[in-house]
Amino acid sequence: MDIVLIIIAALFMILGIIGSFLPVLPGPLTSWVGLLILYFTDTITISKSFIITTLIIAVLIWVLDYIIPAMGTKRFGGTKYGMIGTTIGLIAGLLSPIPGGIIIGPFVGALIGELLNKTDTKTATKAAFGSFIGFIASTFIKFITAIIYLGFFIGFLLDS
Repeated sequence: MDIVLIIIAALFMILGIIGSFLPVLPGPLTSWVGLLILYFTDTITISKSFIITTLIIAVLIWVLDYIIPAMGTKRFGGTKYGMIGTTIGLIAGLLSPIPGGIIIGPFVGALIGELLNKTDTKTATKAAFGSFIGFIASTFIKFITAIIYLGFFIGFLLDS
């Protein structure tokens, strides 16, 4: 039975890495599910505090995934309208059938938000670029976290 759980956990680890780039899957949370499944095996010992700590980190990163693009907008001179536009654009991009909608959405949302605020085009474009930088930073953080969780996974397998 343990081998089945380990295989399922490994699949979740791989999905977590893929989920770092795809908006449909929350990467670190999916990787954490792999660690949780590993926790329930009889042959591998993982502490409950480790599982709780990694869950807290995964949830924190999941929340930050929605906040960081808005922070990028503000950092590059955007206003509250641009930050709201970024968030709306991010959600629209998630739901959009357009390839790359998750990347284009926050950029366009911030641009529209700033233009609705009567910001000049140059400032609005700069704020929109900030949302794109925020999205890239968020994706990088998710990917690194998923890789670290994979490292823990491999470490636990090698220790058993």
